[in-house]
This record gives sequence, structure tokens and C-alpha cells, in this order.
Amino acid sequence: MATIVRPEVVTYHQYIDGQWTDSDAGGTFDVINPSTEEVVATAPAGGRADAQRAIAAARRSFDDGEWRNQTQLQRSQTMFAIARHLQDRGDDWAMLEARTAGATIRKASVVDVPLAVETFRSMAEQALQIPWYEPLPWIDIPHVSWNFVQREAIGVCTGIVPFNFPLMIAMWKLAPALAMGNSIVLKPSPFTPLTLLEVARAIDETGLLPRGVLNVVTGAGDDLGEELVVNDDVDKVAFTGSTAVGRRILALAAPTIKRVTVELGGKSANIVCADADLDVAVDGTLFGTFFHQGQACESGHRVYVHDDIYDAFMERLVATAAALRVGDATDYDTQVGPVISRRQYDSILAAIDRAQAEGATLLCGGGRAGGAGDKGFFVQPTVLADVRPESHIATDEVFGPVLAVQRWSDPGDVVRRANRSIYGLAGGIWSRDTRGAIEMAKQLRTGTVWINDWHLLNALAPFGGYKQSGSGRELGAYGLREYTEVKHIHVDQNVPREDRHFYDVLLG
Repeated sequence: MATIVRPEVVTYHQYIDGQWTDSDAGGTFDVINPSTEEVVATAPAGGRADAQRAIAAARRSFDDGEWRNQTQLQRSQTMFAIARHLQDRGDDWAMLEARTAGATIRKASVVDVPLAVETFRSMAEQALQIPWYEPLPWIDIPHVSWNFVQREAIGVCTGIVPFNFPLMIAMWKLAPALAMGNSIVLKPSPFTPLTLLEVARAIDETGLLPRGVLNVVTGAGDDLGEELVVNDDVDKVAFTGSTAVGRRILALAAPTIKRVTVELGGKSANIVCADADLDVAVDGTLFGTFFHQGQACESGHRVYVHDDIYDAFMERLVATAAALRVGDATDYDTQVGPVISRRQYDSILAAIDRAQAEGATLLCGGGRAGGAGDKGFFVQPTVLADVRPESHIATDEVFGPVLAVQRWSDPGDVVRRANRSIYGLAGGIWSRDTRGAIEMAKQLRTGTVWINDWHLLNALAPFGGYKQSGSGRELGAYGLREYTEVKHIHVDQNVPREDRHFYDVLLG
């Protein structure tokens, strides 16, 4: 599947209909290491024709029914076997995530790779509990009939995967689609296509999936990505990315009324109460913001600290943030790696400058990380205080290691400020009063709320957003059901014609 073309630069191919293939147009693009700005691989620059080939393969495999018509137990057992092989093959994937996504090797090794494989296995296990047949209550009006709901695979699915968690979020789309009997075409970000291609290679090695059930195409999101949304043979689209692109995908999908799940941007509010355990809340706030350089859509970039503990909290927060080690993502000593690209690096620094122009006070960070050298996209962990609620740093998604802090004293006011956002992906509350924190959590208009923690998503719980953070859910039984259709079947109980009085409305 991969061949060395020059030292340390690997050529990858797309995976379409069980075959490794170049793009129809023959073009390629470079995959860059954001820590060094060096080319680590090339991949096919797929276009509309490549998407069409992959969708046609997925449609053919779905219509043939070899995977779709298996029992749920058979599909889950196959996925368990695949998961075991993924676990055996995944030893090098953490380094691949570090070299392409800028994920620190410690994060990729401990979080990304093991949780991605476990998500694949867990979704197969949870699928065993989804009822494919659900009887409805017996009715005798207008006459006796038997009614039930039949659940069915939705069809051909496409999944568009972002750069920030390329392996894990690919599993969020691949695993439920397969578990529920669908065929799928996945498109990774052009920044980070390699781990998903390696997953496809590992699955292909097992020989357990029928040909065409899984396809992976690579390239930019214009022609290639749009075809994955507009094509008439696509039944469902799952997208994770920015709200702006999500709006475009919803518009493109509208003419064909296909099912769309979108998990979009966020500007999550992190509320630190007066009774918070500072040891947990300070470190948890740092983890909630600077984990993966702040490049997680549910990161807690908006922090509201109660007046009673503000000074003590901020002193500890700033001292710890300033001491975080920034460097090459492949170094096990690195705590904060690079952001994904030069464009993102420039955008983050511009947002910090604008925040200060709008009145925010820079407490630490704010520029290029010292000691990182001339290469790589390294931004210092940045803390801004005195942030005005209406300023851009308080409302816009920056997607970088930038923390914007505000004070609060009134619980009703802080909830109103937390909810005053176009986003509603996640939120967090730090308090020793569990009952009070739960009551506050119920008032936050977000899809996930953590109490005394952050980032802890799991395969059993639904994930998705309110408002412009998205629609639909991934993970858990909720996510599995997104990959099915439901059909009502009415069965007459041999009622004679003379008792079918409704017919006489027309014929009597």
C-alpha cells in the first residue's frame, strides 16, 4: 500500500473498492510535519471522479447485501476480530499522529490510539443491544392489526474527518456505520490522512469485510468533499469540522434531503465556583484548554472564575501555564506540541493581538514559543484576563492554546453569559457542591457538561451540540441509531371485507 520514494517520505494511495489506487487525475499533495515543516508523505489529490468511484463501490456493496444482510451478532463478531487486529497493528500509529497531527506522543500513545480501537470494539458491542424489531401496542381500531417497527441500515454513508483527532473521530464514523450494516466512504483531512489509511490497510489485511464496504479517499474538500455530500447515491453524511463548513454541507445536502450529522465549532464555558477544589480546578482548567494545543472543539476556552477565589486561582493558573513545555510532538517530554499549520498559527496570534486591542490583559504567552527553533507552528500557552463578554476572544472560536478569563459573582448572571453564544457543544463546572453543580449544569445549553472534569468523552455517552455546534449525536446507542432508518409495518389479521368500514368511505 505504501512505497518509499525518497528517504522518510512515503507515498500513500487511496482505498477504493478493495484496491489501492491513485487519483483519477494523477495528482498528489504533501503531508507536512507541523513540528518541523518537513514533508513526511504524499497522498493522492482525489477529486470528484474519485469520490464517484468510491460511492459507486459502496452502493454496489450495500445493494449486494453481503454485509447488510448478516445478523447483528455476525457483524459484531467480525468487528471484534477486526478490533483485535487493529490493536496488534496500532503500535506505530501514535508516532504517525505525532508526526502529522502534532499530537504529543504522550497523548497519542495514552489517549488517541487505545481509545480509537476501544471505540471500534465498544460500538460493535453496543450494537448488540439495539432492537431491530420493536412491536407496537395491539390495536383494534378500525379493525384488528399487528404493527411493528423494523430498523434497517440507512445505506451508503460518507464521513468527513477533521485534522485534530484524525484516528479517533474516524472511528466515531466508521464503527457505527459498519455495526449497523452500512457501507461507507471516509475522507480524512488533507493535513492528516495517514492514520486512517493505515486503519484501512489493517482492516484489508483481515479480509473480513466484503469488498466495497469500506473506502477511503484523500484530498481537499472542494470537489472531492462536495461530491461526498451531493451525490444521489449517498444516504447519510457525517461531518466534523467548523461551523462555517457545516453550514455549507447542510446547504449542499438540502436538495436530496439526505440524513446529515454535523459536529461543529465550540466556545465552551468553564465555570469555576467559589467552593471549587483549587488543586483539581486549576489543573483541570489547564487540561480543558491546552490539551492538544487547544485544538479540540469542546475545549474550555471561556473561563469564568468566581470573585472570592479569583486571585488565588489565577496566580496558580498562570504560573503553571507559563511552565508548560512546548516542543516537537514526537518528544516524550513535550506537553504542548505545534498547531496544525502556518495559517492556523498566524490566525491564533492575530486573535491574541486583537484581544489585547479590545482591552484584554495578557498574563502569559501571546507569541511564538521560545526554544522551539525557527521551524514548526508553536504557539505559547496564552492566558488573557479582563476579557469583555462582547469581545471577539470571548465569542469566536480560536482553536488554539488561548484561555480567555472573566470574573463572576452571581450564579444567574454567569449562566446567562455562558449561554450567550452561538455555540453549545460543551461546558464545565468546578464545585464541591455536587447537587448545586448539577442544577447549574441543567441550565447550560450544551450537549455535554462536565462537573469537576473535562474532555472525558466515552463510547457509551452521546456527543454532539446545541445551536450552531451541530445536530445529531455520535457515540453510544444514540450514535448507532443515527445510522439506521425505521420502518412501520402494518399486518392485517384476516379481517373480512364486511368489517372494513373505512373502505366504504370511498367505495360504499
